[in-house]
Amino acid sequence: MRVITKLEPIAPPIPRWKRVAAYARVSSGKDAMLHSLSAQISYYSDYIQRHGEWEYVGVYADEAFTGTKDARPEFQRLINDCRNGKIDMVITKSIARFARNTVTMLEIVRELKLLGIDVYFEKENIHSLSGDGELMLTILASYAQEESRSVSENCKWRIRKRFAQGELVSLRFMFGYRIEKGKVEVDPEMADIVRMIFEDYIGGMGGSLIAKKLREMGVPALRGGAWNAERVVAIIKNEKYTGNALLQKKYVSDHLTKREVWNKGRLPQYYAEDTHPAIIDMETFEMAQEIMERRRSHFKNKKGVTPKSYPFTGKIVCEGCGKNYKRKVAGDKPYWQCSTFLQEGKDCCPAKQIPEDILHTVTAEALGLMDFEAEAFTERIAGIRVPEANRLVFVFRDGHLTEQVWHDRSRADSWTEEMKQIARDRMTPELREASRQRMYEINMKRRKRI
Repeated sequence: MRVITKLEPIAPPIPRWKRVAAYARVSSGKDAMLHSLSAQISYYSDYIQRHGEWEYVGVYADEAFTGTKDARPEFQRLINDCRNGKIDMVITKSIARFARNTVTMLEIVRELKLLGIDVYFEKENIHSLSGDGELMLTILASYAQEESRSVSENCKWRIRKRFAQGELVSLRFMFGYRIEKGKVEVDPEMADIVRMIFEDYIGGMGGSLIAKKLREMGVPALRGGAWNAERVVAIIKNEKYTGNALLQKKYVSDHLTKREVWNKGRLPQYYAEDTHPAIIDMETFEMAQEIMERRRSHFKNKKGVTPKSYPFTGKIVCEGCGKNYKRKVAGDKPYWQCSTFLQEGKDCCPAKQIPEDILHTVTAEALGLMDFEAEAFTERIAGIRVPEANRLVFVFRDGHLTEQVWHDRSRADSWTEEMKQIARDRMTPELREASRQRMYEINMKRRKRI
């Protein structure tokens, strides 16, 4: 008969500690909330380290982030560490702290479940790896999401009620004013800049030129950043500089995304007078609006005509500023230029323009074609990056990159016989005589050198 002998292990296996982390969150930056967040961090740090079989990984805490969004920095860092195998278990106070969006919460929990990572919701006493964990989470997360919707609707009702009473709501930052605890006061220095902007605009300057002037003057923009045409135009269009306020120009579309959209007749608006001190008189403001409307009508496309789209539209990106290139025509010659350069000038982005015929030639070379073909370009190339002058990086849809270098045309190459004849025809007798005299002087200098 076969003899079988059982061999007992000489040494017991070394137990592996469970790596545990915690997640905490508060939805606002108020002092009471920050105190609550600090208390949560202290509690979970002590709670995890008191378990001898657990290894403390850390507490991931988001400050002033709503639970209906998953774009929370610490939350994303927690999920990435889970994916990288650094965590075995996550502890959180409740489902509402983890996520109020049912879909987001279930997607994350299911992903972590596939990785073998348990999520423990302390208030509900639910482990996501348990048999009925997902069912309970689905039910309770739906309640949490509905609670968030109810709170959002109550806040909206309160804000709209205040709008109807002509109150300024949620006005925190505005160039020209100091705003503290709902009290709006004029800032004398910034107010002078606001008046200058209106005067320059009425005097004929556009938004781009005014922005350039402000940058040259070293005027700091509100909340950082650089002055541009959009910021200048936003000031000129803002009726609040007259001391009056059009309320509910925007509203929150839904409680999950918290995205604000422009109110285009969906909800009532309220025009309240004398809500705060004025910087601009009504006559100046209305004059600026009339000028803006005339300019808008002048540059507006004809009714029923849609702007022409080109193969390169939205495809060429300036790596210096991150903006797209736009097509412009000068002297019947089309070229592509960075939109920052066009709007704000060379000081903000010194990107070089690319003649369209050169762009066609270089693109054809990148595609391996004799001539440029729009269909092949659209089908095979996802985009074009411009890292520096005279260099283009073509990003193909299959993932590979191709770099092309283009050269500037010499003046002689661009000066055709037809252009020369047109120039001759335009010359007056005085200019023609001056040109002959200039050529005579050049020839005399050459003979002396010989």
